[in-house]
Amino acid sequence: MSFSSATANRPDAALLALRPAIEGQPAAIPTPATIADFQQQVLRPLLKLQHPVLLATVTDFALEYRLPLATSDATTAHRLLTELLERNARLRATLVGVVTGLFTHEELAFYRQHRNELNRRLLDLAQQRVLSSLDELLPAPAR
Repeated sequence: MSFSSATANRPDAALLALRPAIEGQPAAIPTPATIADFQQQVLRPLLKLQHPVLLATVTDFALEYRLPLATSDATTAHRLLTELLERNARLRATLVGVVTGLFTHEELAFYRQHRNELNRRLLDLAQQRVLSSLDELLPAPAR
């Protein structure tokens, strides 16, 4: 089975309709021409869409690896999550899959040509999102 035949039946219009608008970003062009365009028009909206899934995935990995997030202060939790996000290859592959699974046919073709750079950017953006949402990951302090 070739790449073209495997992705020919993807519901590209439905995938595009799912994406949230990013404030201050111009309307998307049909096919991003550069890696920077792809980051702005594809990766950022998909990361915004998948935000709850990213947080749930990181939380699951943190629990699996018994990171003491519930008993840690914000600085320690930030450090622990940074290490997890930077060093755990399985988590990184999972985060990439959470986003790339929502690519259209053309986006997937572009991604395959620039996989290394786009994965780096995607993981950097995902890490920023997760670390800026520590309050959503950490339990509320006991009163």
